[in-house]
Amino acid sequence: MKILITRHGETSWNKQNKVLGRTDIPLNETGIHQAKELVEKLKDVSIQAVYASPLERAFRTGSLVAEDHGLECKTDDGLLEMNFGIYEGVSRDNPEYQAEKRKFFSKYPEGESFMDVAGRVYPFLDKLRRNYDDETVLIVSHNGICRVIANYFENMTNEEFASFTIGNCEVREYTL
Repeated sequence: MKILITRHGETSWNKQNKVLGRTDIPLNETGIHQAKELVEKLKDVSIQAVYASPLERAFRTGSLVAEDHGLECKTDDGLLEMNFGIYEGVSRDNPEYQAEKRKFFSKYPEGESFMDVAGRVYPFLDKLRRNYDDETVLIVSHNGICRVIANYFENMTNEEFASFTIGNCEVREYTL
C-alpha cells in the first residue's frame, strides 16, 4: 500500500506566517493555483481513495484531486489540524510558541499535545492499512498532521520532529 501525503494549498495566514490550526481559513489565489498544479502532478498516478481534513483549505485541495480521478473526497476528523490553543493566529516566529512547540507531551494552553494528535492520526493510518491493501491513498491535511504522519513512518529525533515542514501541495510518499 502506498500513502501519499500533501499539505493543503496556501492560505492568507500561511502567507503571513501565522500559526494556523483549527481556524477555517480558505485557500487564497496562490493556494488555488497550487491545488490545480497538484491535480496535474498526480494526473497519471493511480489513486484509489482521497481523504482530507474537513477544514475547507484541505477539503478543497483534496476535492480537486479526487474529482480528477473520478473519486469522492472523504473527510476524517482525525486529519483536523492540531489545536494550537492560545497560539492560534500568532506569528510562527513567536518565541513562546517556538518553546511550546518543543514540549511534545504537553498540551498547548487551551489546545492539544502532539501525543493527542498521534492518538487520532495513528489509528486512522491503521484503518487505511486494513482497508486499502495494495492500493494508493492520498491524504490531504495540514503541516502538523503531516509531521505526525511522517513520524509514523520515520524515526525522527526531537529536533527533526520540531523542525519538520512540508510545503503547500508538496507530495511525500510512504509505503505500508
